[in-house]
Amino acid sequence: MSKIWFWLLIASICVLIYINPEIILPTMLSASEETLKLCLKLCAIYSVWLGLLNVMEDSGINKKLSRLLSPITRKIFGKMDDKTNELVCMNISCNILGMGGAATPLGMKAMQRMDDKSGTATRPMKMLIIFAATSMQIIPSTVIGLRITAGSQSSSNIILPTIISAVLTAILGMGLALLIERLKKRKK
Repeated sequence: MSKIWFWLLIASICVLIYINPEIILPTMLSASEETLKLCLKLCAIYSVWLGLLNVMEDSGINKKLSRLLSPITRKIFGKMDDKTNELVCMNISCNILGMGGAATPLGMKAMQRMDDKSGTATRPMKMLIIFAATSMQIIPSTVIGLRITAGSQSSSNIILPTIISAVLTAILGMGLALLIERLKKRKK
């Protein structure tokens, strides 16, 4: 992938040299500056949410949340040991709260624990991927935070469309996964 980006950068510079050579350096510098600003804003947003996640772990809320979500996760993901279930519940909680960056390490740990070393994704692994990819969020906090830092006047007006699209894509994704699983079983 880095080779693709390198060649795109070279091609862009060549086009700029041909079209308007005096804007190459100012354009690259301003893009670097904007990228750095965005990274700092994201760091601030993630610092708040990761701090909240640590407070949840230290206070034991994650275990309570795991017990609360356990009936749902057992239906969707099947039987899992307690630690895997806790990781999955925390991943789901982070995703629901819009903390995708905090959810990713938890999801990776859960995936490692779900792996049966067969070389193929298990059903629970597939469901977790679908759930994470559809970005089931009640509060899209990262996007709201970015909109606030960008100066949006109504940064939270994306909540309802986000919930609707997340629920529909999660249902569709999981439904299609189950349908494909049944079709494969029937074919065998």
